[in-house]
Amino acid sequence: MTTSGSWRTVLTAPADGVVAAVEHVCFDYGSERVLDRVTLQIRKGDFLGIIGPNGSGKTTLLRILIGLLRPSCGHVSLFGADVRRFNAWHLVGYVRQKAVFEARFPASVLEVVISGRSARVGLGRRFGRDDREAAERALEIVGMNSFRDRLVGRLSSGQQQRVFIARALVHEPELLLLDEPTVGVDVEAQEQFYGLLRRLNRELRTTLVMVSHDIGVVAAEVTRLACLNRTLVFHGDPEEAMRSGALEQLYRPESLVVAHRH
Repeated sequence: MTTSGSWRTVLTAPADGVVAAVEHVCFDYGSERVLDRVTLQIRKGDFLGIIGPNGSGKTTLLRILIGLLRPSCGHVSLFGADVRRFNAWHLVGYVRQKAVFEARFPASVLEVVISGRSARVGLGRRFGRDDREAAERALEIVGMNSFRDRLVGRLSSGQQQRVFIARALVHEPELLLLDEPTVGVDVEAQEQFYGLLRRLNRELRTTLVMVSHDIGVVAAEVTRLACLNRTLVFHGDPEEAMRSGALEQLYRPESLVVAHRH
């Protein structure tokens, strides 16, 4: 992987290493409680996988973490600050679920990625040479710089996913959240994708949080695992989750979970 130019040089996590935390968080959609008293800490350098059945609150938890939803009860913090007052959003990247461009979308790969710099330079400001160089570095990291002049809608789903990640990386976040990032991506592209996440986590020390239904792959790839079904069933070492019976509390006992590495 080529990472020419400067990337992250200053670690801004609090002294205790906690980059994000939810404490006794609840969330209600109308009269339905989706999250109930969830407490979770994410530390610098974690690669946290969040798994659970449909409707278990996984996407809701991500959206609460980045301030898109306000919890019914509890407290949320990012880099030691209350999320309601947090303003250093260049430290956080987010790739939403099922993001896709139509074939006729009139923007190049480079244009899409450089637009992510607005989190650092501010809305309405003209992008300069530094922004273009940052966009090219992000594209190099995800292996897509050779596609920078291609219309983004002409790319495969796997290639588009890499562009979305580059756009999230271009403002040099320390925390990257991904919601079901491999949905609709073919198997070969998934293997490349997980290799990319490993490099981001191990070489660039990006803290990753990923929601996924792919239980076996997630358990093999992540360093921490959270099992969520309205409440937090388990949070800890993935191998311990396999041994402890936490997965059986989330899914039918007869479900077969196969952990495998690419």
